[in-house]
Amino acid sequence: MKELVEFMVKNLVANPDAVEVSEQEKERETVYVVKIAEEDFGRIIGRSGKVATAIRTVVKTSAKKNNKRVFVKFEK
Repeated sequence: MKELVEFMVKNLVANPDAVEVSEQEKERETVYVVKIAEEDFGRIIGRSGKVATAIRTVVKTSAKKNNKRVFVKFEK
């Protein structure tokens, strides 16, 4: 799942080397924290948050097949 998040984000940003994805396991859920360069933050969030919502939807749908709860957070 981490690879999926990393693949999608790296293909959307101008500086793919600055992308870092970390995984935080909690009781019944997994949180993926995506750190990106400040100048790429607008590209990932998109207009009205549509790109970020699309990334979260793809990841959640993929995780649902494995009966897991997944969240994606974006940070500068």
